[in-house]
Amino acid sequence: MPRPLRLLIALLALGALLFLGWRCLRDPAPAPGPGTPAGEAGEAADASPQSDDPAAQRIAADLRKLADDGMEGRETGSRGYDLAAAYVAARFADAGLEPAGDDGGFFQRVPLLRATVEERGARLAVLRGGRTIELRYGEHFLPWANFNAPSHHVEAPAVFVGHAIHAPDLGHDDFAGLDLAGRIAVLLPGAPESFDAHHRAFHSAQREKLAAIAGRGAIGAVFVSTPEFEARVPWARQRASAGNAAMRLRDADGGAVDGFPQLQAVAAVGVAAADFVFADGERNAAQLFDAARAGTLRGFALPGTLAIAGRTRIEPFESRNVVARLPGRDPALAAEQVVHTAHLDHVGLGAADADGDRIHNGALDNALGVSIMLETARMLAADDARTRRSQVFAALTGEEQGLLGAQWFVSRPGAPRAAMVANINIDMPVLLAPSTDAVAIGGEHSSLGDAAAAAAGEVGVALSPDPFPEETTFVRSDHYAFVRAGIPAIYLDGGTISADGERDPRRALAYFLRNCYHQPCDDASQPIQYDDAARLARLSAALARRVGDDEARPRWRDGDFFGERFGTP
Repeated sequence: MPRPLRLLIALLALGALLFLGWRCLRDPAPAPGPGTPAGEAGEAADASPQSDDPAAQRIAADLRKLADDGMEGRETGSRGYDLAAAYVAARFADAGLEPAGDDGGFFQRVPLLRATVEERGARLAVLRGGRTIELRYGEHFLPWANFNAPSHHVEAPAVFVGHAIHAPDLGHDDFAGLDLAGRIAVLLPGAPESFDAHHRAFHSAQREKLAAIAGRGAIGAVFVSTPEFEARVPWARQRASAGNAAMRLRDADGGAVDGFPQLQAVAAVGVAAADFVFADGERNAAQLFDAARAGTLRGFALPGTLAIAGRTRIEPFESRNVVARLPGRDPALAAEQVVHTAHLDHVGLGAADADGDRIHNGALDNALGVSIMLETARMLAADDARTRRSQVFAALTGEEQGLLGAQWFVSRPGAPRAAMVANINIDMPVLLAPSTDAVAIGGEHSSLGDAAAAAAGEVGVALSPDPFPEETTFVRSDHYAFVRAGIPAIYLDGGTISADGERDPRRALAYFLRNCYHQPCDDASQPIQYDDAARLARLSAALARRVGDDEARPRWRDGDFFGERFGTP
């Protein structure tokens, strides 16, 4: 889940932690080991504490299997992912759940496209004032994958559109007075600092920006990095990942969902090359960055034209969600569903670390979340009386690629969206030091927050608020696909309050983010607190019982940003 590095570094300096969402980006460092400083990873990272709790033991066994080297990092659509999916399906069956996938089985097919950028033929040039400025691939610019054509070339006038945000409820319109028809939009990432956290997170999404410029007739886009953006996502890291495949859902006609075919070419430009794009314009890059910080950014037409070209290798393929169902007992409510989610995929194989290990096992991200969900399913299946509503469990694919499995689950043809009353999501609980609490991210947006508080009281665990709501983790994991469909959702995560006063969960998480997030050392050898994991499963089950038995469906709170934007009566 990318998480702003700038804030992480600042909080690390203070001995605290950023508790953020979607994905963290941080500098690689050696894996923790027996010499790890006290209070960082919590204890020696070559063994987890033993537990007498059978639930904790089952979670540990499932995690060790899902994070095993044989799963090869569980990349979406890979052999290792399929092995992990088969294991989860077998565990659902062992727990007594019904298959709820396609054709009476546990697997739900997810049609996908894989697009890989080729360096050969990539071009970004500024044609202005009788001269041509050729930007260098990798050093100055990176082309984006084109899901609509194997090769592309477009030359057109360009228009700077600020952050490319139209937010009438805030009186903000970056497109005012600008004509984008047949032009290339040049834009900055992010959103104005004056926006509240929820507006900023929503409007910062690349998907929203691309939709806004495509809807106004643009035929291409160039994202120009800012110093703040590259503090979080360094250009060197963007360049290193340029050869990785991007993925999209594949529609019935074989095209890409959210492929934006109107945009014939998209590219990114680093801060160091920003002045090439704005050369001879009204303002240089430094002035525009200053205006963005001050909230005075205004768009304008750029002189001359931009030329963008590139090649993309496009391949159709398929992955699968693993879906199971525990039928409800009430004939009047059994058709309604409480949906539990945890993403099963990770990032697969990558560059070898100092020990030659190139398998990104994804133990915490998110084998642990899936293992906790499996235990929740076992707990609910073992109850003497099932809940009135049905409980559905989905181990999802493609989260690392943009919530693709969740999006397909919710929006596929024939999906019973009206029957989905709530989503309970678990993603990357970093349980590396014992805690006394848990966090229910997004509880403030709907009545699920009240149900979670009551469930926490029942389980005997303190429920802490999201300590960093300004980072809106709420929009950065699979549950957000449900939110966009108008379905109230909540994201259960690990706690931040130390259980023994010595090992600090916040510092342990900070150490993980800095050293092992999306690295080979995110494996089963870490000091995972399985008793805390079992407690999180009990909290999830208690919440599911309340939502499953309540007469009323969960509802968005009056005036909530997400409820107003996506919610339905």
